[in-house]
Amino acid sequence: MSVDTQPMPTPLTDDELRLLDAHWRAANYLAVGQIYLMANPLLTEPLRPEHVKPRLLGHWGTSPGLNLVYTHLNRVIKARNLDALCIWGPGHGGPAVVANSWLEGSYTETYPDITRDAAGMGQLFKQFSFPGGVPSHVAPETPGSIHEGGELGYSLSHAYGAALDNPGLLVACVVGDGEAETGPLAASWHSNKFLDPVHDGAVLPILHLNGYKIANPTVLARIPETELDELLRGYGHDPIHVTGDDPIAVHRAMAEAMDTALDRIAALQRAAREDGATERPRWPVIVLRTPKGWTGPAEVDGLPVEGTWRSHQVPLAAVRGNPEHLRQLEAWLRSYRAEELFDEHGRPVADVLACVPDGDRRLGATPHANGGLLLRDLPLPPLERYAVEVDKPGATLHEPTRVLGDLLEDVMRSTADRRDFRLVGPDETASNRLQAVYASSGKAWQAGTLDVDEDLDRHGRVMEILSEHTCQGWLEGYLLTGRHGLFSCYEAFVHIVDSMVNQHIKWLRVTRRLPWRAPIASLNYLLTSHVWRQDHNGFSHQDPGFVDHILNKSPEAVRVYLPPDANTLLSVADHALRSRDYVNVIVAGKQPCFDWLTMEQAKVHCARGAGIWDWAGNENGGEPDVVLACAGDVPTQEVLAAAQLLRRHLPELAVRVVNVVDIARLMPSEEHPHGMSDFEYDGLFTAEKPVIFAYHGYPWLIHRLAYRRTGHRNLHVRGYKEIGTTTTPFDMVVRNDLDRYRLVMDVIDRVPGLAVRAAAVRQRMEDARLRHHDWIRVHGTDLPEVADWAWDG
Repeated sequence: MSVDTQPMPTPLTDDELRLLDAHWRAANYLAVGQIYLMANPLLTEPLRPEHVKPRLLGHWGTSPGLNLVYTHLNRVIKARNLDALCIWGPGHGGPAVVANSWLEGSYTETYPDITRDAAGMGQLFKQFSFPGGVPSHVAPETPGSIHEGGELGYSLSHAYGAALDNPGLLVACVVGDGEAETGPLAASWHSNKFLDPVHDGAVLPILHLNGYKIANPTVLARIPETELDELLRGYGHDPIHVTGDDPIAVHRAMAEAMDTALDRIAALQRAAREDGATERPRWPVIVLRTPKGWTGPAEVDGLPVEGTWRSHQVPLAAVRGNPEHLRQLEAWLRSYRAEELFDEHGRPVADVLACVPDGDRRLGATPHANGGLLLRDLPLPPLERYAVEVDKPGATLHEPTRVLGDLLEDVMRSTADRRDFRLVGPDETASNRLQAVYASSGKAWQAGTLDVDEDLDRHGRVMEILSEHTCQGWLEGYLLTGRHGLFSCYEAFVHIVDSMVNQHIKWLRVTRRLPWRAPIASLNYLLTSHVWRQDHNGFSHQDPGFVDHILNKSPEAVRVYLPPDANTLLSVADHALRSRDYVNVIVAGKQPCFDWLTMEQAKVHCARGAGIWDWAGNENGGEPDVVLACAGDVPTQEVLAAAQLLRRHLPELAVRVVNVVDIARLMPSEEHPHGMSDFEYDGLFTAEKPVIFAYHGYPWLIHRLAYRRTGHRNLHVRGYKEIGTTTTPFDMVVRNDLDRYRLVMDVIDRVPGLAVRAAAVRQRMEDARLRHHDWIRVHGTDLPEVADWAWDG
């Protein structure tokens, strides 16, 4: 049956409207109570100043609109027996979502001490934005939530991520009109070009236009309705409008809009799943226009409040000290007629709960909002199947990410039926050498195709869109609803999601302390096309600082790995894909790289996180004169080349080579779970000897991590110094003083007694750098001794 021939929804009866309005009024009462009250929750006595919190925090303006959406979602979920999840984009509406989960009982099931009666209501009110209580936003503590409301812009991409590979799920998404002005939200409207109506669920955006942000009007609320419709239709949606300020009229219109939207969604899914339709669906979107701060005080201190930006947070701000504000607050609360909504014990009456679904159908109880409950282990194959053979270190070269691509292709293949693994990235899967995955799954695509297109697939699970924000949002929504994934990105441009990953790490940190939240699959980044091999794209593509950003965050939730070759990358990736509740950042090259370790050696080395490569140094069982340390594939090669030069020119010098895969190992064990004790650190790097550390990123990060170590005064770090351009690969390391010749010079400068004894060797190294400079400007390629270098150990 086509959409056009769907029957019109049956209008609600007066009794159905009365029950919906009762639920909505109860939720509004509870939302106001949370913002203001710390006693007298049912107003069984006249309101006094001491009943009101001394610090008034929270956001009223969006709450009545969210309560309306929650009420009407309840109705359709119950009537249609739907599995549903809601993403609350205006996360400032925390009191609304908490109020509704308390009404439906899921809050008390999660927090048994917050009972569904007058005593529990009192605790519910007092705890909100109160020391030792709960945040003012829709937060991890809120049952039914997968979306932190502290930062705007990500709701719609989270909603689409939740719907991917969830064919039976409806994901409603309330998009606030302030949030709609952000870049991430604007890009995420295009997610409908990637939503597969056969294998994915449906997303129902509800654009809530209440007219104002914190202090200003919103763009989409002020443009003409015809222009807004053109915009939404241009995004590929069919808008359905609900507008008004009369509650009964709005209830009637909202119910009709919900029924119309869900009938259209059902018809579109049926056409794709049963009739074989392949045309990209035009999904409905509801445009809801209601006043900001609806049903709150119309005027305060002679100024209009309801329907204006003044209702955004706390409309009556001086209740304890201003008798008129106190009078207005009591009148406002009593306007909801709580005596009709709650019995003498403070329990919601039957009329209020008439629209509430049962069990897991409740929005606060859906397992899709606690994705760890649904999570299954990935079927990861044995690493030996993909390992490169290493008869001796440095004898062969492989592209590490291409080797990893073979593993990911098998993961795609083994999850073809269960569809719980996705690879996302901004147009870079093939560029990052992961194109092997296309043999098992093409790129998700519902828009038009041409004969020249390759690997597009209406049912694909590789997600590519040139919006890092959208990739991040998709993957977060996917993980939070119980699935697995990997985000592949150019190293320099992953910074675009700095703020998004902040919020996800905060979410993980909080959920680790909530026993009812089951662990979810880790958010895994593969950062490649990295700083040292962006010599062709130049300075704009050279930035290794995402690692610094991540290591500033909660130590229990973040991990950073720099595997030096293909086998260590396989080992690290296997560990990351098996892990839970982390953000794992893996930095690995896509260019040909020397193979240093066998698979077995790689596993052991990665388990240690940092270790001595005996075969690369020449300690001969004694104490080293100097430690050459490295982290990252290019720094590792340069350190080994420097060790080779030292062995050739200064064979009496005892050199230790240390490779670091897990950067957090450098931190004290008191500061990070992976950190080393001082005893371990000194045993590896020594307490007295010079340490020359070649690092992939900004050198001051290593100093920051190791500043408390005994031998920090002996630590000298080389890394990226923000000197970049379009040049040869080796010239990049020379420009940043990370090259093998500079490392040898650093050894000579810092090992006592070498400055005079090895002056000729130092001069020879300086000459090599000068020869390099002249050579590349004539030939455009690196010196033969560099380009053809091989480990001779």
